[in-house]
Order: sequence, then structure tokens, then C-alpha cells
Amino acid sequence: MYQLAICRDFIAQHYLVGGDWGAENQRHSHHYRVEIQIEHDRLDSHGYLVDIVDLENALSAVIERFKDVTLNDLSEFDGLNPSLEHFARIIHEGLQSRLDFGEQKLTVKLWENERDWAGYRE
Repeated sequence: MYQLAICRDFIAQHYLVGGDWGAENQRHSHHYRVEIQIEHDRLDSHGYLVDIVDLENALSAVIERFKDVTLNDLSEFDGLNPSLEHFARIIHEGLQSRLDFGEQKLTVKLWENERDWAGYRE
């Protein structure tokens, strides 16, 4: 199985809703790190899983929507607690809407600090 991964960092704010999570209920920032991983058993005619420049551009466009804003204010999070799990899925959907991954497996891992992450893969 071939794999390709890229990572990027960005800062965004949020506050959790729907429960009593102490300080997490107040607006605060996270230094997020996102890892995008592509897997498939075949490469294209150029020897690529995906053109890495296209993947980088797609991820940059997705991140641009979220960096330096409060996630709770964005339509993607309407009616949702802006949890790490929801955010990983939303980034996944943003990439899916920008690139055709065909049969490739796309995995998003999203860290909110150096030790805690959530992931999403269809």
C-alpha cells in the first residue's frame, strides 16, 4: 500500500457548547496541526498517488477558511459542538470537495495540542 502525507499548522479559536467543560466553554485558541494521508495500492502514470502540489493547494484553501477565526461563527459548525472530531470531518469534506480522490483512502488527523488528536476517514 502506498502512502503520502502532508502536515500543516494553523491557529483557530472555539468554545465548546452543550455541557460543562470548564475553561473549554470559554473562547480560546488552539495551535492545530493537521495531517492529510492518502493511501492506495496503485500509482498513476507519473508514479504519484496524487500530485502533491494539488494536495498542498487544496489543504491551504481549506485551512484558509478556518485560520484565525472562531469556529463557532462558521456555517460548517451550525448546530454542532466544534469538537476536534467534527472539525476533522469538516476538513475531510473540504478536501473531498476540492480534489477527486477516486478509490484512494483519505485520512485526516487533527491535533489540538502536542498529544491529543482526532481523525476522520470515510
